[in-house]
Amino acid sequence: MALYPSLRSLIASLCFCFVAFSLSAFGRPATFLQDFQVTWSDSHIRQIDGGRAIQLILDQNSGCGFASKRKYLFGRVSMKIKLIPGDSAGTVTAFYMNSDTDAVRDELDFEFLGNRTGQPYTVQTNIYAHGKGNREQRVNLWFDPSADFHTYTILWNHHHIVFYVDEVPIRVYKNNEARGVPYPKLQPMGVFSTLWEADDWATRGGLEKINWSRAPFYSYYRDFDIEGCSVPGPANCASSATNWWEGTAYQALNALEYRRYRWVRINHMIYDYCTDKSRYPVAPPECLAGF
Repeated sequence: MALYPSLRSLIASLCFCFVAFSLSAFGRPATFLQDFQVTWSDSHIRQIDGGRAIQLILDQNSGCGFASKRKYLFGRVSMKIKLIPGDSAGTVTAFYMNSDTDAVRDELDFEFLGNRTGQPYTVQTNIYAHGKGNREQRVNLWFDPSADFHTYTILWNHHHIVFYVDEVPIRVYKNNEARGVPYPKLQPMGVFSTLWEADDWATRGGLEKINWSRAPFYSYYRDFDIEGCSVPGPANCASSATNWWEGTAYQALNALEYRRYRWVRINHMIYDYCTDKSRYPVAPPECLAGF
């Protein structure tokens, strides 16, 4: 049966609206070059699948790195990463946000610390606020992150910072400015990643060195997603209540997230600076503020 022109136009409009809604609701498909650029050793980063994925390479000549083209003030960033398989001791694959300022730095870190074959991968998180860091926590991942891609996410809003692994929160840093605890909220941050040699500290405090006979080492990235207030941009964007990441549902962990968070901390956390009496005889104020 032939459709009237007006009906065809209506159907076409509805289809367009559905596609537009789907992309805005679930994040637009992105290629590497849309949002990122190589910052270090272009020859060690390869684009795969038309730029929808990349391979980072570490050998005895160099590691490599990339960064977002823009900085952001609050929002959520995530990537799917497949880490170095087998004997990865001494290597660090990092995914982080950084204000890229010399004097007073803000930074939110995922650092994946390689290990000997058969030992669990450790992920270290760290937070720099107003130039002060030394807030390391380490968690042994409960799966093999080199066997497949897994999603690593940083949510950053006015209320808290949450590090997620496959939607499981592994670290929460609350905004406790009212108690004198610094919180990063004034400086926009770019999104960075690097693959590099750190066998002076990365594995068992530097006891395990890189086995260069296994080089080159590879890690893989795909599904780059940045949703936040890009800078420069509208002056009121970062503080707007209309930003989804500032909504009520994202101001604290929900009941399911909290149960997962406690499960990680009880079963998989291997280091917390808050309980390291050799470094902090008196626990830092953010540790005493509670969850």
